[in-house]
This record gives sequence, C-alpha cells and structure tokens, in this order.
Amino acid sequence: MNPTVYLVIPCYNEEEALPETVRRLTAKLDSMRAQGLANEHSRMLLVDDGSKDKTWQLITQLNQENPYVEGVKLAHNRGHQNALLCGLMAAMESCDCAISLDADLQDDVDALDGFVKKYLEGCDVVYGVRNKRETDTWFKRTTAEGFYKVMKLLGVDVVFNHADYRLMSRRALEGLSEYKEVNLFLRGMVPLIGYRSDYVYYDRHERIAGESKYPLKKMISLALDGISSFSVKPLKLISNFGILVSVLSVLGLLYALVSYFMGWAVSGWTAIVCSIWLLGGLQMLCLGVVGGYIGKIYSEVKARPRYRVEEHLRKDNGSK
Repeated sequence: MNPTVYLVIPCYNEEEALPETVRRLTAKLDSMRAQGLANEHSRMLLVDDGSKDKTWQLITQLNQENPYVEGVKLAHNRGHQNALLCGLMAAMESCDCAISLDADLQDDVDALDGFVKKYLEGCDVVYGVRNKRETDTWFKRTTAEGFYKVMKLLGVDVVFNHADYRLMSRRALEGLSEYKEVNLFLRGMVPLIGYRSDYVYYDRHERIAGESKYPLKKMISLALDGISSFSVKPLKLISNFGILVSVLSVLGLLYALVSYFMGWAVSGWTAIVCSIWLLGGLQMLCLGVVGGYIGKIYSEVKARPRYRVEEHLRKDNGSK
C-alpha cells in the first residue's frame, strides 16, 4: 500500500515564497503518487510561526484551493524548532511518515523520492545530507562545518552537514513525542530515538524568494542551544581549566614573590598581578558558562508549553 506522506513546512514571513513552494510541491506529490511513493491522502502541512506578513492569509487561501494543503497557525512566534515540532506532532496521527523541509525550497525536492524509497525499505529515519556547500559564503561554510566538528568533540551525536531535512516514520514521531524538553535541538534529539536510519545526499539550491530567516545571530543561538542541551563537557572543561589556572597562579605567585624580594617589582605590582591580572576575566567567563546551564534548567523546570496552536486547517483524510 502506498504510504501517506506529510510534508511539514515551518513558515515565518514567507508570503513571497509560498505560492511557488506550493506549486512545486504539488507537482512533486502528483509525481510521487504516480510512482507509488505516496497516496491520495498525502498532504503538505504549512505551519505559520506567528508571521507578521500575509503568510497565514495565503495559507488559508491555498487550503481552500489546493487539495494537498493543510495549515497550522501558532498563537505567537516560537522559533523554527518549535514550529517544526508542532507540525510533526500535528501530522503524526494522520501520516505513515513525515518529511520536514524549509519553505524556501533550498532543500532539493527531487530528494523526496529517495526519502520515501528508503522508508519503504524499512528505515524509520532518513537524513538529508548536503553533498557540498558551494552556495554558502566562506564564513558560513567554515562556521557551519566547524559547528558539526565541535559537537562531535563534545560527544553530541549529530549527522554531519544535516540540518532539518529528514523523513521520520510514525513510529519515530511517537518516539520524538516522548521527549519533553523545552530547549529544542531536533538535530540532536532525533538520533537519540534510535531505529533504523539511512541517508539521502542532495545539492542545496538558492532561495526561491525572500530573505533568509536564519541570520548569524539565530545560527549562533541554535548552536549554543545544541551544545548546552546535549553536552556537559563545557562544565567539565571549566573544572579542568580551573585546575590549570590554579597551577599557573601558584607559579605566578612564586614569580611575584621572587620579584618582590629581589627588588625587581614596582611598589604595589605584586598585589595587582596576584589578584586581578589573570583571574578576573577567567572567573567571569566560567560564571557565564555555568549561568547558561542554570538558565536552561530554569526554562525546563517551569515546563511552559513549547507552542500553542491558534488554528488548524485540515483536509478530509479518510485513511487514518
């Protein structure tokens, strides 16, 4: 039996891109149905993440005109990861598998066939992995690849050059629903679910319209969320660094005392060197790292809802 495939697409201020996105994905779903890779109950689920433009009005219109389009409107902006999780949870009860992708269609839609083929072979999770990063600037390419390497060094299980273009079976989605943390980093959470997985390699394209919704500031924030949510090694590094600094401080103290008794030191220099010169900045750095973890704990223990759905536009789906 052909699977019910849901394409989950977070949208934030995407009114320029959505018409072309929906047009291309409609053609793709038609093609997949003809190949036996999707059935008539397959859908594309557009999640409006509190957009400030006419994105939701456009989704409402497309829902009325296009047999594939469903929509979810969040009550306010909650960020890409929360919007994506909301869409996946909304699709879980109706789909056999869900594929997450961005509204700008930088992720090659022709790779969708490969995703579903891997699913039909028995994979519960299929990761979309970029072949290369030629479309990125040198800075973005270097920092992105550096991020994946740092995450590996810190012991976080992430797929290199994989963002959020992936297929998850309903069983994998049910597993994901059991993870209740507020600070979301789906690229790190999905590998924890387990089950059989595989990869589909593709080339990334330029945006079809509009501007990137992930500037440098948000990319850095996502990277820090990933590190602090999945690794305590920075705290262990602080402990080791503290031991090293303590040893260096003792050596510095001995040098300062020798300088004092030999008459090499300017009056008052010894006290300044021993108390301020080295340790002040290091203490502030260490407190900042510890404070970041405490902030994560603060967010988690409050257990506030990760998102709130204001409206859900559905299509009749008799298969589930």
